[in-house]
Amino acid sequence: MKKIYIYLTSFSLILLSLTGCEDQLFLTPPQSVDQEIALNSDANVKRVLVGAYADLRDISVWGGRMLLYSEMLGANNEIRWEGTFNQPRELFNKSVFTNNTFITESWLVGYSAINICNNILEAINVVDEADRDRVRGEALFIRGAIYFELARFYGLPYSAGNTSSNLAVPIVLTPTREVSPEDQVARNTVEEVYQQVISDLSTAEELLPSINGFFARNYVAAAILSRVYLQMENFGEARDAADRAIALSTAQEKRLVSNYMSAFNTETDSPEDLFTIQVNTQDPGNNMHLFYSTPDFGGRDGDVTILNSHVNLYESGDERLEQFQIRAGDRRTDKWRDQFRNVKVVRLAEMYLTRAEANFREGTALGATPLEDINRIRERVSLTEKTSITLEEILMERKLELAHEGHNIHDVKRTRGSIIDNTDNSLIYSYDDARLVLPIPQRETDANPNLTQNPGYGG
Repeated sequence: MKKIYIYLTSFSLILLSLTGCEDQLFLTPPQSVDQEIALNSDANVKRVLVGAYADLRDISVWGGRMLLYSEMLGANNEIRWEGTFNQPRELFNKSVFTNNTFITESWLVGYSAINICNNILEAINVVDEADRDRVRGEALFIRGAIYFELARFYGLPYSAGNTSSNLAVPIVLTPTREVSPEDQVARNTVEEVYQQVISDLSTAEELLPSINGFFARNYVAAAILSRVYLQMENFGEARDAADRAIALSTAQEKRLVSNYMSAFNTETDSPEDLFTIQVNTQDPGNNMHLFYSTPDFGGRDGDVTILNSHVNLYESGDERLEQFQIRAGDRRTDKWRDQFRNVKVVRLAEMYLTRAEANFREGTALGATPLEDINRIRERVSLTEKTSITLEEILMERKLELAHEGHNIHDVKRTRGSIIDNTDNSLIYSYDDARLVLPIPQRETDANPNLTQNPGYGG
């Protein structure tokens, strides 16, 4: 019997919201699934879809590490890694080895999810017609979101130019069932991967509903699209996508919470959350909590310290300063304080900031003026309204509002900024420095001779 292997990350329990009831379904997908079992019915394809979400929520992807990578690469002598794990320290020191197990796992889990999505898309016709668009939309959302993350970390930034020649990651759009020489594909260009991401997420936005439990919804696809266009410096499309995300989500009663820190350490999604990774005692993976918190809240020893150079960026009276507390002998951020709390992937505040920046750059006022959107963010944290606004002020507001949430290095790269070395202030890394790009894992280059290694890593 021919078998199709769909590699799924192990996970204990995934809670599926059932329409109109409070029931919970607990599923444990196997490591490989026979084709005739996995893809021959509506129920089983939907079960495999849960496996794709399991990879997306894995600690190596949106369960924490990809957020951590951004903060370590973009530390800028504002935070310090003090933990004993060498893998994040390599990113913090801008000296990543090709056998770094964290970045290897992120690549493997990312492509596992992509392969699951490819299998779902091939079998989509067995899904009940009433649910077909939603399931297809969810698979496209997951695939597009992961390709975007992989391209941002393992390839030069879009802002570096030469997008038609600079390499990102391999695009694979068909199921990989048994590894053969045909599966040893080369890396695609940055442009090719970004266009694939736009295609996947745009179609997903069209297909997804506004209500879908804590799974992908149309406004989540629009929100990630706004990130994609922002990285590409396509500010008109970034503005439009952010505005759609705002309109669609606020129609579902999403809103900024009145107290800034109430948006964090929540067991369930807050009104401000557009997309989170669900964390509970059955699925406890949250590497941001693990590394940012302290033993009294179930974390390690406080691996990440917040330095004065960062805290001094905030205005006096800014309620966002309340996140910083002295614990385990040094200053920490309480955004990731509590155990078994959801990982914030997209908050509504980000969409207002994106819309403000994009409107400013385009000289437009779609949805609101840039000043109105920035004052909306400032008022929430008890800062006085501004009467005028500059691009630099918008970018600073974004930096402070989204600090320690996994945005840092990506904003540095797209705005052509720079990073100060954490031990030698005379050493400056440009936004397109090869040391701010992760290497292709050695495991992959050893197995696939067609994978070209990134500059500075040999091979």
